Amino acid sequence: MATDREYAIFLDENDPLKGFKSLFMITDPEMCYLDGNSLGRLPLATVVAVNDFMTGEWGPEVVTGWGHWVDEAQPTGDLLGRATLGAAAGQVLVCDTTSVNFYQLALAAINARPGRKTIITDAANFPTDRYILEGIAKQLELNLIIIDNESPGTAENERITTEILEKYLSNDVALVTLEVIQYRSGARNDIKSLTDLVRSHGAFLLWDASHAVGAIEMDFDANGVDIAVGCTYKYGNSGPGSPAWLYVNKRVQAELQVPIQGWFSQGDQFGMGPIFERADGIRGFQIASPSLIGLRCVKTAFSMIEEASISAIAQKAATGTQLMIDLYDAWLADLGFTLLTSRNAKERGGHISLGHPDAARICVALRQFAHVIPDYRTPSSIRLAIAPLPTSYVEVWDGFQRIRDLVASRQYEKITESDSRVT
Repeated sequence: MATDREYAIFLDENDPLKGFKSLFMITDPEMCYLDGNSLGRLPLATVVAVNDFMTGEWGPEVVTGWGHWVDEAQPTGDLLGRATLGAAAGQVLVCDTTSVNFYQLALAAINARPGRKTIITDAANFPTDRYILEGIAKQLELNLIIIDNESPGTAENERITTEILEKYLSNDVALVTLEVIQYRSGARNDIKSLTDLVRSHGAFLLWDASHAVGAIEMDFDANGVDIAVGCTYKYGNSGPGSPAWLYVNKRVQAELQVPIQGWFSQGDQFGMGPIFERADGIRGFQIASPSLIGLRCVKTAFSMIEEASISAIAQKAATGTQLMIDLYDAWLADLGFTLLTSRNAKERGGHISLGHPDAARICVALRQFAHVIPDYRTPSSIRLAIAPLPTSYVEVWDGFQRIRDLVASRQYEKITESDSRVT
């Protein structure tokens, strides 16, 4: 039974990924870290890789190092695409931030559909994506449709289905943007069916995979994805502020022109000519010099993911989130919690979301009193994740036991307010 700690021990003993936890820096073994959906743990190999870069390359080579650094965003992108996205080489760049990449590809897609005046997203989408689209819509005088998937009865766990989306589509739509995994609820949207639907209307679908990459299989190439973006610091374990990535299928690369024409996307980059002539292939989507230290963090972390295999990682994510749901049923459902994530493993990723009227205070109390790290999302959600490489099943089990005990004892009521801007 899930409520027996021996069950979690059994899962750990039979976990094909159990050896990976020792490869991460864990300074406090008593802490239950269930927030890998926000920031992944530090791989020990990353410390070595960054030090080696500074002392073995940057230090002795100084500017001559650019001779082999200049194109590093591309092979690092190939690694990330191969390890996590189901993407063949020449379609992924590791560069910039998710927001910059989202803006770049959104505007490129809109401009590739001249005459179309409508763009679509959903109310539960990550705020930055919505804010960027609002800005673009205002600038270009476009019609921005925001699908209501938050009100009761409009969508199950915020999940967008083809039935929900289809009624908003027409030949006036240039772009649809969705999350692979909804950041708050943890709901998984079906990549292939939604992509096929949007493409059948002649529009682009831009996927934000930030809460999916490194947790589930996505098979971008096989599923016909045109464009996508995402971060690397969550399940990718590449560090706070690590470079993001963009994916552009070879099928549409020549069709899209990003609005920021940087010198790295210039065909004859070092010719320094007066006219911009875009480079062929994925380099045509790169703006500027890559963050080399950041790239080495990504390379190290995603090499670990490739070694583990995304299929094994996805299976552990499914098993781990099921353990969470089982413990919720047994321990938390009668304590005022509600489950905001699907019970169907194919409709969720690496985290679940629990609702509670006192969610904000509970999250603060878990950190202060119970040695558990979750995170809080307005208005009343607690997100809890299993990061398949550094997180054990026992860590999940212990964390949920502490949540139960803290809430049952009402210890969280000692929290009156938090002075932190970060939740």
